This record gives sequence, structure tokens and C-alpha cells, in this order.
Amino acid sequence: MPPQKKYETKVHRKTLNPVFNQSFIFKVPQKEISEISVVVLMYDFNKLLKDSVIGEMRIDLADVDLNHVIEDWKDLGPSGKIEHERLGEICFSLRYVPSSGKLTVIILEAKNLKRMDADGLSDPYVKVHLALNKKKWKRKKTAVKKNTIKPYFNEAFTFDVSLEQIQKIDMIISVWDHDKVGKNKQIGKVFLGCEASGNALRHWSDMLAHPRRPMAQWHNLQSAEEVDTVVKLKKNLKPPLLRS
Repeated sequence: MPPQKKYETKVHRKTLNPVFNQSFIFKVPQKEISEISVVVLMYDFNKLLKDSVIGEMRIDLADVDLNHVIEDWKDLGPSGKIEHERLGEICFSLRYVPSSGKLTVIILEAKNLKRMDADGLSDPYVKVHLALNKKKWKRKKTAVKKNTIKPYFNEAFTFDVSLEQIQKIDMIISVWDHDKVGKNKQIGKVFLGCEASGNALRHWSDMLAHPRRPMAQWHNLQSAEEVDTVVKLKKNLKPPLLRS
């Protein structure tokens, strides 16, 4: 019998607080882990009509540490509104030196970016934002790379961040498509900091645990809506653009 790609739990009748306690096993090759997402849909069973979707949730396996059993609560999103489209991946390095209060971010490269232009390519560039106490604080950006969905940047940015501030900042790294005529369009973004989760939190924690050592890692881009919902920055004046 071939391995299943879809499972269903038993129906729990007349309750808003069901306890399922059911396990399902999926056979996934190691090399495909980073490309796979688990989608969980919650239904309301109906004997006569089609079952109604209550909500859904998506988990990207690339953002999960599969070496440990994880038990966690997740909010269900509206059905059909979770972004199924791959926005791309970005690789960057983080280095923090506590003695000098220097945070260095090296934007290395990106791949498999969403095709934003009519010719099937994009003109990507990257913005690095720091927010302190949920308020926009500092920002820098890379040069634009023309006609590519796998740009190589290798651009370094250094920020002055004290040891006290490093515990209170959020870092938002966003990839944009440059448009000569119209408005620049955001492709996707990543949020890091002490309040991040999954792969992003591990990268941030590794940087803090290994001071003065550059820590490089790949991240899946998320939609602006997903990240903004988590970060919830306070509105304030636009910060000045710092030159590298």
C-alpha cells in the first residue's frame, strides 16, 4: 500500500472543544523536507450536505526542528486565504559583537523568487529594517539586481546596537521588486528577534550564543500579511535611510 498524503480524524459530535489525540505518519525523503508544507484543515461534519471548512493552518517543514517533538497551539486562518504560493528563499549572515555593540547583517543571496515581471523575471533588492520597542528605528537596503530570480548580493550592513537594545529589537528583512515605471512591489519578508519562532528564532539565538562569529542561514520568505500580523509595529515617522 503506497504512503498516504492525506489523513482524516474521527468526527467529534456536538462540541467546540474536541480532543483528537490521533497521530499520522507521512513518508518524506530527507532532501525534500525544506520544500514541503503540512496543511491542517478543520471541518464541521454534515450528514446531508457538504462538510464546511471552519479554518486552516499551514506549517512549512523548513521552519520546524524535526529533531524534537513539538507541541504548540496555532491559530486557524480563514479557509482559502493562506498563501500557498512559494515566494522564494533568502540567505543572510548575522554577526553580533557585544563589546562594541556592532550588529552586522550580510545579505548573501536569494533563490526561487516569485516572478514579478511580464518577462518572467524580477529586479530584486533587499531592505533591512530594525525596530526598537516595536517602533521603526534603522534601515538600509541593497542595490537592485536586474532580470533575475536568483540574485547574488553579498552586501554587508553594520548597525550600532547596544547589549541592552539587542534584546528589544525586531529585524525585518524584506525582498522587493524594483519597478521603473510603477510602484515597487514587495515579494516577501522574514522576521527575526527574541520574539520570533521556528527557523528565524534559531538563527537569532545562534547569533547571540556565538558572539563575533558570522552565522549564515537560509530562510523561506513569508507574505507581508503573515509577518505584519506577528510583528505589529507601532506607527511612527519614517526612519532616515542610512548609507553603507
